[in-house]
Amino acid sequence: MCKTRRLPATAAAPCGQARGALPRRRHLPPAWQRATLRHSAADAQSLAGARYNTACPGGPPPSLYQEFLLLAIFQAAGWPIWLLLIASIVALALIIERLLYLRRAKILPRKLFDEVVQVYRNGKITPDTVAKLEDNSPLGVVLAAALRNVDAPREVMKESIEEAGSGVAHVLERYLTTLGTIATLAPLMGLFGTVVGMIEIFGSQNASGSNPAQLAHGISVALYNTGFGLAIAMPTLVFYRHFRALVDSFVIDMEQQAVKFVDIVHSGRK
Repeated sequence: MCKTRRLPATAAAPCGQARGALPRRRHLPPAWQRATLRHSAADAQSLAGARYNTACPGGPPPSLYQEFLLLAIFQAAGWPIWLLLIASIVALALIIERLLYLRRAKILPRKLFDEVVQVYRNGKITPDTVAKLEDNSPLGVVLAAALRNVDAPREVMKESIEEAGSGVAHVLERYLTTLGTIATLAPLMGLFGTVVGMIEIFGSQNASGSNPAQLAHGISVALYNTGFGLAIAMPTLVFYRHFRALVDSFVIDMEQQAVKFVDIVHSGRK
């Protein structure tokens, strides 16, 4: 009886390779291609990690990456950017302070003029009343000066109102000079950063050629500083013009109400 011979068992072949076939020979790429592949794999891994951390609730918040990006921009822009950063912080603080202070309800209270006229007609003008009126608002300072000289001639009363009005206008214009200076100086500071970047660009040139890293750094310094300077100057100039027009309108309204009060005192105008 003929017996069948069993062939020796072979190990399982790798995926995509027939059993019993010879292993394929791997052709390794050159060294520079292997380095490129390693860098690409590292970049892909870091990008995948960033996406995972952003999508995963337990990962770092996206704001952390934004902070790193902002810090990298500041580092690429060079040391002149820190001058612009200080100027932007000062301008932002002044804009917020002026927005909170220069409010019409705070500068020109709606019913204050009628209350002062009522006090004058009732004859209840006392030093305490005048002091409270001065502490009320800038318009109260002007009307308090008129109440102090209510028995004086018309010219004397107008002089006291003008003096008080000039002092109030000076208070209303506080910090506007600094804001206008920043709006004018920010583009010049950006231009200064541009000049520094150009100096670094020309400094990268040597006998053997140019240093690409130093050349790129000089270009980034020039462009970042120019952009930041314009970005700071434009909104600062807009707010400066807005506050200047607002102060002028407040001063005109206070002058009109003061003249009206003088006419009521000296001519019985209602």
